[in-house]
Amino acid sequence: MYFHNQAVLITGAGAGIGRKTAVLFAERGAKVAVNDLRASAGGEETLQLVRNLGAEGIFVAGDVSVALDAEKMVNETVSAFGKIDILINNAGIVLPGRVDNMSEDDFDRTMRVNVKGAFLVAKYAVLEMKKRGGGAIVNIASVAALKGIQDRSAYCASKGALVSLTRAMAADYLKENIRVNCVCPGTTYTPSLEERIQAHKDPEAMRAEFISRQPMGRLGKEEEIAHAVLFACCAEAAFMNGSIVSIDGGALI
Repeated sequence: MYFHNQAVLITGAGAGIGRKTAVLFAERGAKVAVNDLRASAGGEETLQLVRNLGAEGIFVAGDVSVALDAEKMVNETVSAFGKIDILINNAGIVLPGRVDNMSEDDFDRTMRVNVKGAFLVAKYAVLEMKKRGGGAIVNIASVAALKGIQDRSAYCASKGALVSLTRAMAADYLKENIRVNCVCPGTTYTPSLEERIQAHKDPEAMRAEFISRQPMGRLGKEEEIAHAVLFACCAEAAFMNGSIVSIDGGALI
């Protein structure tokens, strides 16, 4: 897999899977636009990692759920690199709750970031990709899109919507040579997950619970998910379109 001179925009790339994906693209010759919610140490650190590899990179702050921000991050990518070849819709949030105890605001926020955010950034990216005759988009969903997870009603719903949005987009842009695929990670060890573990009254019990859900007996690694994302974008996988790739440690077995 090599991406020489290709321009990539990755949302939510300040840490975790987004950061690792940015680094792998940079290692393979891509120019990388790093997005995070706001100007932050995390986003700047990711950008520095990209540049340390000799790759071109920019940082673009913005909230994917705000149309003006979504348009800006695409425009700044094109302004810096002359084009956008690949979009990775990685930004997302996880808020707990069942339908009987989750607030309406938390439900709306989940859908706004996880679904509307992907819709908005793709909306502006597709317009640029069509000008150049094609591109690739990967939406990062979750195994929660494909099975029920306790206390994650809105999260499951939002990621399920992202799976359906992926297939609709793949059908819509087939003739424009824009491939759209979806990667569905299982529970992956990231800084965000560690924060949730440490916030629990018994962190080690919470860690053990997360691991116990995985048939392979361990959490996923950021780089394992990132490699799947790159594969969905690469020329070697050019026949892959509208695919839903589950990389979940056997959670769906």
